Amino acid sequence: MSFLALFRKELRSYFTSPLFYVMAAVFFCLCGFFFYTWLIYFVEYGFGLNILGNFWLAFLAGAPYSMSMVLLLVMPLLTMRLFAEEKKLGTIELLLTYPLRDRTILGAKYSACAAVLLVLLIGTLGYPAYLLALQPLPWAPLLSGYLGLLFLGLSFIACGLFISALTENQVVAAIATLGILLMFWALTWNEAASSPPVLRVLAQLSMFDHFETFVRGVIDLRDVLYFVCFIAFFNFLTLRVLESRTWRG
Repeated sequence: MSFLALFRKELRSYFTSPLFYVMAAVFFCLCGFFFYTWLIYFVEYGFGLNILGNFWLAFLAGAPYSMSMVLLLVMPLLTMRLFAEEKKLGTIELLLTYPLRDRTILGAKYSACAAVLLVLLIGTLGYPAYLLALQPLPWAPLLSGYLGLLFLGLSFIACGLFISALTENQVVAAIATLGILLMFWALTWNEAASSPPVLRVLAQLSMFDHFETFVRGVIDLRDVLYFVCFIAFFNFLTLRVLESRTWRG
């Protein structure tokens, strides 16, 4: 088996599973509902001169009724099975006997889940297309917002893969992933609970703070580095978990 064969196997597992279609339906229904309700709200009441710009910020990052929050809720359902199911069925041992490096196995599973993420994000392009039909919009917030969503989703996958590699229970993997992601997401939500020095440190770790910059139309190298480091860190941990079979015997 090669990287490509494993990648195709994982993709096939997604698109032949009823869970994926249920999850995708929930994702698009919730995103559509939030898009409609936020748009009506801003059209009716409007805030500031850049009404559609403020709407776009609320739709992508306005807690808790935003596209990013829906993504945070559904991504653990996509990642929970990647290693946990293999462990439960006992196929992980067979997989690890193939002449594949651990990083190749991780890369194939990660890439397959990332492809599914792309399908979900592409499915939401109708929202900005509808806005553009209403009136011209600056491209920067649209493009950087989607780039932020992509980084966000890839980070969710890296964390979910790590947790899935730790357990054979898919429900445990999904709940634990959701808990960790929510913690990184909400680190700075209650500013009154932390002193200013602590808050500055938490802001450097907060996923929401780094994502919000993208939605505002700014691509800051520090935010890009944050997500790259987040992904690399959890992928590193996943590789250590896979390698642990050699010293456990």
